[in-house]
Amino acid sequence: MKILGIELEVLCSILMTLSLFHLWRTRRRHALARQPGWQLVMAGCWLILLAALLNIAGNLAQLGDWLEINPAAQQLAYPGGLLLILFGMTRWIPPIAQLHQTGSKLRDYAENLEGLIANHTSRLEEAQQLGKIGHWELDLNSNQLNCSREMLRILQLDSQQPYVSLAAFQQMFHPDDSALTSKAYQDSITHHRNYDIQHRLRLADGSIKWVNQRGITHLGQDGKPLYMVGTIQDITAQKATEEQLRIASIAFETQEAIIVTDAQARIISVNRSFEKLTGYTSAEIIGKNPSILKSGRHDADYYKALWTSLQVNGTWSGEMWDKRKDGSIYPKWLTITAVRDDSGEISHYVGVSTDMTERKRTDEEIHRLAFYDTLTQLPNRKLLIDRLGQALISSQRSASHGALLFMDLDNFKALNDSKGHDIGDMLLIQVASRLTTCVRESDTVARLGGDEFVVVLQNLGRSYRLATNQAEDIAGKIIAALDTPYLLLGQEHHGSVSIGICLFQGRNVDSDELLKRADTAMYQAKSAGRNTLRVFESSMQIEIESRAALESELYHAIEKDELLPYFQSQVDTNGRITGAEVLLRWFNPERGFVPPNQFIMLAEESNLILSIGKWVMESACQQLKAWEASPATRHLQLAVNVSARQFCQTDFVAQVRAMLRKFAINPALLKLELTESMVLLDVEDTIRKMNELKRIGVQFSMDDFGTGYSSLGYLKRLPLDQIKIDQSFVRDIAIDNSDSILVKTIIDMSQNFGLEVIAEGVESHEQLQLLKMHGCVSFQGYLFSKPIPAKEFGLLVEMNARQHDNAAQKVPDCKI
Repeated sequence: MKILGIELEVLCSILMTLSLFHLWRTRRRHALARQPGWQLVMAGCWLILLAALLNIAGNLAQLGDWLEINPAAQQLAYPGGLLLILFGMTRWIPPIAQLHQTGSKLRDYAENLEGLIANHTSRLEEAQQLGKIGHWELDLNSNQLNCSREMLRILQLDSQQPYVSLAAFQQMFHPDDSALTSKAYQDSITHHRNYDIQHRLRLADGSIKWVNQRGITHLGQDGKPLYMVGTIQDITAQKATEEQLRIASIAFETQEAIIVTDAQARIISVNRSFEKLTGYTSAEIIGKNPSILKSGRHDADYYKALWTSLQVNGTWSGEMWDKRKDGSIYPKWLTITAVRDDSGEISHYVGVSTDMTERKRTDEEIHRLAFYDTLTQLPNRKLLIDRLGQALISSQRSASHGALLFMDLDNFKALNDSKGHDIGDMLLIQVASRLTTCVRESDTVARLGGDEFVVVLQNLGRSYRLATNQAEDIAGKIIAALDTPYLLLGQEHHGSVSIGICLFQGRNVDSDELLKRADTAMYQAKSAGRNTLRVFESSMQIEIESRAALESELYHAIEKDELLPYFQSQVDTNGRITGAEVLLRWFNPERGFVPPNQFIMLAEESNLILSIGKWVMESACQQLKAWEASPATRHLQLAVNVSARQFCQTDFVAQVRAMLRKFAINPALLKLELTESMVLLDVEDTIRKMNELKRIGVQFSMDDFGTGYSSLGYLKRLPLDQIKIDQSFVRDIAIDNSDSILVKTIIDMSQNFGLEVIAEGVESHEQLQLLKMHGCVSFQGYLFSKPIPAKEFGLLVEMNARQHDNAAQKVPDCKI
């Protein structure tokens, strides 16, 4: 078959040649040419074309001979074909049937080629989708960006429109990364080099993607940048994984020590906290077995249970003692987790541990705070009850006696209030130290609180008498030890203790009851004069119950107006009443008059003395104001006893001033009586308060002088007006020469200091005469008057005044 006189096979070959040549020249503007594998396809097409040309040449060789022809004759007829002049040569054109057969072969080749190209393209797209890698080509003349389907999918754009403007693509760059990408593009164009960067894309829906972009610039024949090609890969998941790994790496380097082993328990990794905790470096410990850390405090059964839990439950947690590299033993809390692979087999073990040294120390501190006194480090009440319970059980098993010693420091509250809690604490610490040296190691010394201490003695024998003797011996030893002077911040302090003893055998009496009985015996010791001991007897229980009831009733005595001020006169050498001492009396409707020695001490041992003392002071000021109305009483001076706890109040001076202003009385008529023991608690504070009150006119008297630790050193510093000789010296002055000499010494000394002397407890004329003979000028006692109510005292003063006035009128005038 001929077309325009040219054999069809030859024509097809020519057209194919021209088409392939044109496609190759314009390959940069065709999408097909930009697909991966294009060069391979083009090479294949050229090979097919070459094969076709060779085939044509073979056919020419078979179907006809080459002939020389006359240039004038371009075509010769030939039976069964056509002689074509080609390139100055002729060949026979085969018959039409043969041409059809050749065309069919060419169509088969073309279809196979298209299928091959489509197959390669499909595989390329599949590979890009799996790798999340797309490719692009940028025409630098038109700034038109040709994208692969995978790149369009990454950018979430329409895959049917493969062309994207460069500006639209650049708008997707994250603002924080735009400078990075612009610089990479510009450097590639300017310096003709590859770039490889990671940056973020902000897509149309607002989502952020991380991509890895690579590119290179190609130059034209003139050496100018012509186009750029590159790839873009979605690495969002990779970035998320990297972030997780970063977080995991940070978590691995946490404060907790982490150790990782393989399935054979060989250490393969540790963190820095582990190195810090154990002292082993990573290089020293990797490859070793964790048993290198064993402390020896856990037996084989402990570790067996650990491994059993790991195999069965996959985890184990517990406290473990390990050994550091330096050999020191420390506690830690360890959690081990078994890591399994996809087949369910254990592949690794991960151990996370926390140093429990501080926690143990804290637990011990909590235990100490819960069961020990923070000041003295002695067992507290809670631990005492526990140990006392154990002592009762032990006593029941052995039938041996034990003893409970309940002790209370004498006058501790006065010391604590006057010198402050710091000094009081120092005394308590020294007392605790002395107590522990007086008992056996098996005995318990505890502090209940305040100045109360308890000692539990065990194994004193089966004999009650012998057990009692042993308990009394130990108590006597304690009394002697605590009676020794204390040195508190350079100052000497004298103290004493009262002890109550209660014996026990078995569990017939519980712990609380034993404490009550010992406490009862202790109050008996205080009532006996303090600094002594008493053993509990059943009769004491009645007395302690009575005491508790008395304290309860005393609490309400003020509000019920049951307290009464009584007055005992003080006279001069002529018997004239110059003043009085106010004394407290309590009249209870059911009990009648309660003796002062029963309730005064009770009030001093509790906070009641503060309210009672304030009431007495106010009653005294009120009485002085009432006496102003009568000429017989307006000159009288009223003495008021001040307790140690009352005087030690920080606002005591302010209280006195307020009362003087309230009743508008002459301060010089108010005389405050202080005891030696109270003054010695804090001499400096006492002097300061006395001087403040002296400046407004208040008078002071030293009560019970000679019964305490008298000292001329403090006596000359105190702003005193009067010394009161204690009645214990006056009582025997007529029969005991020592008392007489002592009284004479006190009077002489007082006169040398310019102090007035008053003697109390004067009950006989003989005592009065001796006191006068020694130089005493003021007296108080039953010889002159008992303490009486205010109304009776007023009548007594008026009668005394009339007597002295009448006596003065009977004295005749002397005439010269």
